[in-house]
Order: sequence, then structure tokens, then C-alpha cells
Amino acid sequence: MRDWPGKRYWLVGASQGLGRAVAHELSKTGAEVILSARNAEALEELAAEVPGTARVVPVDVGDDASVAAAAKAAGQIDGMVFLAGLYWPMKAQDFDGAKAATMLDVNLTGAARVLGHVLPPMVERDRGHIVLTGSLSGFRGLPGANGYGASKAGIMSMAETLYADLRKTGVDVQLINPGFIRTRLTDKNDFSMPFIMDPEPAAKLFVDHMQGDDFARNFPRQFGAIFRLSQFLPDWLYYRMFGA
Repeated sequence: MRDWPGKRYWLVGASQGLGRAVAHELSKTGAEVILSARNAEALEELAAEVPGTARVVPVDVGDDASVAAAAKAAGQIDGMVFLAGLYWPMKAQDFDGAKAATMLDVNLTGAARVLGHVLPPMVERDRGHIVLTGSLSGFRGLPGANGYGASKAGIMSMAETLYADLRKTGVDVQLINPGFIRTRLTDKNDFSMPFIMDPEPAAKLFVDHMQGDDFARNFPRQFGAIFRLSQFLPDWLYYRMFGA
């Protein structure tokens, strides 16, 4: 269990969906939450809703200057949770280079931009907590997930590498890989979404994982096990089962 009261956590991507629900759950622990996203109005509404101390710092993770200004405004923090994400379903037959690049820039490069400001001070102090949000879609290529799947695979690899480097230091790194969560992003899908969860129960699992010392968590558990095991399937079998 972590000692939350008095700690300051920067939540990047907190205005909607899972990020908004995580803000509520984390605020209940007694931690101060610094709420960031592009939509300042939604963040102000969220800051008024959460039970604990909250502060709004708007940011566009796709813009270097915006991230630098937001990091300065956030000040010294004890933890950073990266939840920002964009998604468009995209088959190879309908590939849109601009949208694919935007997903990669926000979901993956955006995390790198934020880490560039928050990680070095944590390493210098030998104290801090980094939480990155991957996805079950990042374990292996899926039909219609061009751009998004790659961005989440990159986040997962980044978290694994950070953990490998920092696991014997005072900087904790954790990775959380959710399945389908009912948000404005999954509303774009026109296919069946097994084990889909509402943001609130997903946020409880998210913050529960943050309470502990384990590196990674996949949820829902049964669905996550399927994706984890899929990595060990030979290509011919995997694409027969998961291909379009």
C-alpha cells in the first residue's frame, strides 16, 4: 500500500472517460491531483467534482511548448499517470496517414514529451512514481487497429524498458493494459467488444494496481489472459483466430 495523503499526482489525459474516473478514484486516496488535458472547461468541472484537492493545468501533449509550460506549472510531483489517448478504427484498406501519425504522436510521443520533464527530476531525487496506460491491443497486431495498436505497443515497450532500468531505484514504474472501456473512443467501433467495462469499475482496478508493487496488470483478467497467451501462438494460428 502506498502512502497517498499529501502526495501530488499529475494526471495527463484526465478530462474524459477512464482518465476522469481515475481522477475521482485517486482523489479519494487523499492525494492531490493535478488535472491535465486540452479541454480546460471539462477539467474545471472535474476539479469541482473530486472529493480532494485538485488543480487544473491544461496541456496539449502533441505540442512541445505546451508540455513544457504545463510541467513547469505542475511543479514538483510525486507521481505522473499518463492516460491521454486518441483512437480511430482504421483498416489497412482505408489507411489514413494523418490520423495514424496523430495517434502515434499523442499516444506514444506525447508520453515521451511528458516523461522528458518529469522523469529526470525523479531520477535525481531517487523518488517518484510513473504509471503508463497501454492496452490489450498492444500485445499483437489486430485487424482495424492501424496506428492505435502500434502506439500502445510502443507505450508498453517504453514502460518495460523504464522498469528494467529503474526497478532497483526509488522510482517506481507501472504499466496498466485495459481492454474495452465504454468511452467516446469505443463508441466509434462497429464490432462486438467482449468484456467491455464502464469507466468507474475500470478506474477502481486501475488505482488498485497503483496501490501495489507489481509492474503490470491486464484487465479484464480473462480477456487479458487471451491476449497474453496469443503472443505464444504461431503466426498461422494467430491470424486464423484473430485476423479479419
